[in-house]
Amino acid sequence: MMDTLSNNEIRMIRSLREKKFRDELGLFTVEGEKMVAELAASGLETVMVVRREDVGEKVMERISGCNTPSPVLAVVRKPSPAVHGTAGLCLALDSVRDPGNMGTILRLADWFGLDCVFASPDSVEVFNPKVVQASMGAIFRKKLVYCDISSKCREFRAAGLEVFGTFLDGDNIYESTLPAEGLIVLGNESNGISDAVAAECSKRITIPSFGGGSESLNVSIAAAITVTEFKGHGLWK
Repeated sequence: MMDTLSNNEIRMIRSLREKKFRDELGLFTVEGEKMVAELAASGLETVMVVRREDVGEKVMERISGCNTPSPVLAVVRKPSPAVHGTAGLCLALDSVRDPGNMGTILRLADWFGLDCVFASPDSVEVFNPKVVQASMGAIFRKKLVYCDISSKCREFRAAGLEVFGTFLDGDNIYESTLPAEGLIVLGNESNGISDAVAAECSKRITIPSFGGGSESLNVSIAAAITVTEFKGHGLWK
């Protein structure tokens, strides 16, 4: 733990709010007592831990990326990129850009025991501080693999597994047969699944609206409903 920080250290920590410096330094930050405790159990390399009780409120205000500075912040070494094949039940995110959505989807993937989350290279970076916070520790337990989603869809299909795309005009998910393994594709917050990825989906499913007022669901809410149906299919069908 640090009992004082130099100006250079403060500048370094502050720079990690930006992706280019996270990439350059290979570091990211974690804030909050619970998150830092989960970090300690994760096996990731902790470079430094800074506590408010040691450095004071003003220093924490300078280095924290939160609206209200947390009592503890850790600087962490980024792990090697994750890899995963075509096994189990997985999610594929096609250009999901919102950090809150990404963190929430990682959290639900952790809750439901999904095998992996794949994301297109233009999706938000997993080490974005807002993703880290929204994941509530799931970032330490759940694989997120950046890859070409069209290619990943083809890999699943070649392995004999279905690729389910979530669309507004798909088959009613509540009336569909849902397997225990496969790939579920979720699209961009504004534009949905791209044409290139849509062409690789073997099944099109939708969550029907029972009210009709809203145009669509938030992608993380849609992910939660969809995964619930897949995981619970054998229990209540």
